[in-house]
Amino acid sequence: MQKEIMRQTAGAPGPLGATITEAGVNFAVFSPEATEVILCLFSADTEEPVNEFILENKTGDIWHGHISGIGHHQHYAYRVNRSENALLVAPTDKLLIDPYAKMLSRPIHWNARQYQNDSHFMIPKALVIDERAYQVPRPPKPTIVDHQRIIYETHVKGLSKTHPDVPEEQRGKYTGACHPAIIAHLKELGITSVQFMPMAAFMPEPYITEKGLTNYWGYNPVSFFAPEPRYAISDALGELQYMIDRYHEAGLEVIADVVFNHTAEGGKGGPVISFKGFSPYHSYLFEQSPNGDLVYSNHSGCGNTVNSASPCMMQLIMDAMRYWTETIGVDGFRFDLAVSLGRSPQVFSAHSALLQAMRQDPVLKTAVLIAEPWDIGPDGYQLGQFGSEWLEVNDKFRDTVRAFWRGDEGTAPDFATRLMGSDDVFTRGIRPIYTSVNNITYHDGFCLQDLVGYAKRHNEANGEGNRDGHGHNLSANYGVEGETNDVHIIAIREQQKRNLFATLIFSQGTPHVLGGDELSRTQQGNNNAYCQDNEINWYDWSLNKRKQDFLEFCQYVIALRQNSDLLSHLLMAGDDWQKQVNVKRITWFVPDGSEKEIAHWHASDNRSFALEIVGKAPTSGHAEHWYMCFNADKDTVRFTLPNSSQHRGWRLKLDTHYSSVREQPELCVQKIYSAAGHSVALFHPEGRGSVS
Repeated sequence: MQKEIMRQTAGAPGPLGATITEAGVNFAVFSPEATEVILCLFSADTEEPVNEFILENKTGDIWHGHISGIGHHQHYAYRVNRSENALLVAPTDKLLIDPYAKMLSRPIHWNARQYQNDSHFMIPKALVIDERAYQVPRPPKPTIVDHQRIIYETHVKGLSKTHPDVPEEQRGKYTGACHPAIIAHLKELGITSVQFMPMAAFMPEPYITEKGLTNYWGYNPVSFFAPEPRYAISDALGELQYMIDRYHEAGLEVIADVVFNHTAEGGKGGPVISFKGFSPYHSYLFEQSPNGDLVYSNHSGCGNTVNSASPCMMQLIMDAMRYWTETIGVDGFRFDLAVSLGRSPQVFSAHSALLQAMRQDPVLKTAVLIAEPWDIGPDGYQLGQFGSEWLEVNDKFRDTVRAFWRGDEGTAPDFATRLMGSDDVFTRGIRPIYTSVNNITYHDGFCLQDLVGYAKRHNEANGEGNRDGHGHNLSANYGVEGETNDVHIIAIREQQKRNLFATLIFSQGTPHVLGGDELSRTQQGNNNAYCQDNEINWYDWSLNKRKQDFLEFCQYVIALRQNSDLLSHLLMAGDDWQKQVNVKRITWFVPDGSEKEIAHWHASDNRSFALEIVGKAPTSGHAEHWYMCFNADKDTVRFTLPNSSQHRGWRLKLDTHYSSVREQPELCVQKIYSAAGHSVALFHPEGRGSVS
């Protein structure tokens, strides 16, 4: 049978990208300054050129053409000629990735030799995708009640790379990340939502590649649509869909960490890979330098900033989010440096066109939206300034809780505010109480094991003289820097881990758990492990008794929260966000049982206090009632618990002093409880009498 001859006809200017038709493929690409756009077709087996077409049709700023005789998985890329008067000229020896590419033929690696002349050998090819091939029956997305959401941040590769139950060929891949053993672990832990670090195609930076390292985290995108091929065995799109489907079958949400604030093309002198060739002035923000030169704005710290206020980039970002929601199947997004999305074009506004477009979009209206509410541009810190439909990563929670448990003076008032939802930032009645995404640890910074094991960062392996990464970690080593066999140091470190994790879970807001913390994973003191594709980042699934005890502790405290309305969702009188009220009284006490006064809060040695939460009785059943004792002092503190004629004493539900929940005694306390230094104790009334 004779192969059909490829022929070009006019085609259509939309949709953008490569679209399968009955007779072939329609190609459309936005390139306003181009004088010529060349479509390059390649062999799927060898990536050798098989044909080129100068697109003969242009509608407005979109070049387009229909090519017959080709179809699903056709490999393609572009070359562009632009006016010599343009400041940023893209020579035709630079092969360009379609910004709307749905899949890439292979991962992209920086290679200076291959890039120097014709970049054809370095640049992966886009694949034409017939989306009908991926429209298989899929399980329904889970419905997670907002206040019951507990986020688990992880990395596709690191999660499964060393898991003994995952087959070798699946380790570090999409299919490995959804292995039944891993999903069982997540379900037993009690989390509801898995937030994966970037899964869109990325390229490690030239400078890090030339040092023999890589960008393991993936925050350096080359495509906003195409799944990262590094995590695939053969079919990135199909395997990513498969992974998400397995999570949905287990009742778990999948949240994609997306990087819409910059690309891997960097600033001046950076490689021409995609946007720089097609539409640099529309894709990126520019500003005048002091000497009058036009330079890339760099609000990301990576050399460039996406111009999210330009119509073409706003459309592309919205199209990418819809694609990841509808075709790939994710349940929401965590936006890296989200302030860049609200710049119009240089000044942040919560009412920017892009943020408003997200707010009203019918496809995205049920998506989880999580802002990292800062970038490094002018007025880049915008915590609390996003709309009510957003969740926001709360660094104030992280810093305050770390400082309090380290024993820093004067932190108790802020600690109490963070514990109750940070209403100084997320105003009650204007934002729901679960708005604050509370975290003790995040991918950037110390993991939990290292937070209590290192006083300083140890990033020597990154090759930057230990100058990279944050220097203000609010960490402590409790006597020895790093690993130790000293049983007393190990004991206090484990106890502080329990304090930090319990505080995270019992605080109002949305808890964010850094994946691997529950396994006591260490990064050997590295607090900026973005370039470490090795055991520093991969999970260690081997558990000794100490690690198993901590894992069981994490499971236990998450279950306490999930089985309580008050511990997860206080509905207080005067909060106009909702009409319901489930709280009768919230009272703070000093250890002797008297109510705290203003002077107590501001005492420099105020490291021990108690909190009583009395629930409002429902129409049937009994009201919840909790009493929490916090002791950040190094010494034991005697707490006087309230008297009550309606129960037979206080049942101890948790004491972080005990190294294992299995070893925690069954106690009913009548009046006095001695809380060990550096501990949290949680009580509820013995018996089932209602609170009136």
